[in-house]
Amino acid sequence: MDNLCHTLVGAALGEAGLKRRTRFGNATLMIASNLPDIDVLVFATSTPSVAFRRGWTHGILADLLLPPLLTAAIVWFARRRPARPDAPPFRPREILLLAYIGVVVHVLMDLLNNYGVRLLMPFSQHWFYGDVLFIVDPWLWLALGAGVWLARQWKSPRSAQYALVIAAAYVLAMIVNARAARAEILDRWQQVQGQPPHALMVGPVPVTPLRRQIIIDAGDHYETGTFTWQPRNIRFDAAGVAKNDNDPHVAAARNAPNIRAFLVWSRFPFFVIDPEDGPTRVTVGDMRFVGGPGALARNFTQSAIVR
Repeated sequence: MDNLCHTLVGAALGEAGLKRRTRFGNATLMIASNLPDIDVLVFATSTPSVAFRRGWTHGILADLLLPPLLTAAIVWFARRRPARPDAPPFRPREILLLAYIGVVVHVLMDLLNNYGVRLLMPFSQHWFYGDVLFIVDPWLWLALGAGVWLARQWKSPRSAQYALVIAAAYVLAMIVNARAARAEILDRWQQVQGQPPHALMVGPVPVTPLRRQIIIDAGDHYETGTFTWQPRNIRFDAAGVAKNDNDPHVAAARNAPNIRAFLVWSRFPFFVIDPEDGPTRVTVGDMRFVGGPGALARNFTQSAIVR
């Protein structure tokens, strides 16, 4: 999820009552709810960001180590910051507990997207995909934001508690939505083709919970389409998208460091081959993130020049 959503989750947990467990409880929850995204620092390097994101800082080792590191930082800060008379007591054990809650909830929220999370890092590079919520979900912003604001206005945890229940119910409904849509599309494909696809994604789209994006790996190409619940309909696009992964230029491009790094992350990779005068440009993209029919989203591509 995006960092506004992570922050609102931490704030809602705090306003629901957890912030009263210790001084700096609210701050700990909001920081911990964003802490795994420290891997955004990769943008300051030459490493393709998609190859590093949601790996080391989102895996099982980070889940164990990040909360104690945050606790140490909060303890250091608290010892240098005088407490107000009305502040709750400072309890390092409670800080550690809240830090674990924030970090684990962050990873679970990210698991709901189609971007993916490498939960077993550094022991395995395997990606896990929820395909439930789009990475930016304004409905969660609205529910959680209203709950936090009302809890602070009314100085009562009840509104934040209701907001968390509503958010959890929405996520549960979207999980059921995603699984039912996937089962229906898989059944339709097998009826027509006589065999299951190589891979299938029935993923979320922005803003519209009752509409989903279809990507099917059909072997040498991808089939794309849209599923809607209201009206209930499956629509496939007229033309598929060729993978071009057996082209000799692609074989050469795979040796480029940036292409190799991109393919670590890519779930549905396809290649665009653009002959130039002499060398050939090979661009790799991912079907989850295209800028429109036949177009590439610039932030999710890598190119190499091969001869």
